[in-house]
Amino acid sequence: MDELPGALGTSASLSLRMGQTIFSSAALLFMCLDVEFYSYTAFCFLVTVMGLVIPWSLTLSLVDAYSVFVKCPLHQPGIMLVVIIGDWVLSFLSLAAACSTAGVTDLLLNARLCGRYQLSAAMAFLSWFLSLASSLFNLWRLPSL
Repeated sequence: MDELPGALGTSASLSLRMGQTIFSSAALLFMCLDVEFYSYTAFCFLVTVMGLVIPWSLTLSLVDAYSVFVKCPLHQPGIMLVVIIGDWVLSFLSLAAACSTAGVTDLLLNARLCGRYQLSAAMAFLSWFLSLASSLFNLWRLPSL
């Protein structure tokens, strides 16, 4: 059977996971460069969610890298189900965090560091998009296992 591009254990999945890690790290970095982010709950929520997404994506990118280099794709439905559920949960959390950050940033347009918050929200949206794509590819592959 041909592997679905973007499913766990493929080079496309490795690219998606690395993109998630990079964009989540950038969102966290841009948010944490300001010392006043903790005064807004939406910003704390974004920091918390990106702090969860980074290790999740980094761990799965290591699994993808191992699968690509050893050429041994994962075919266990139980592992795939855990990955899909984790992706969906983190995808919805990152969408909620990005939307709440963008909403608060829109209200704070007169702030001096508002550009940094907007950039952090944009990175969170990009991370969410890659996470959603990865979870959809894995969900599409699940029935064929």
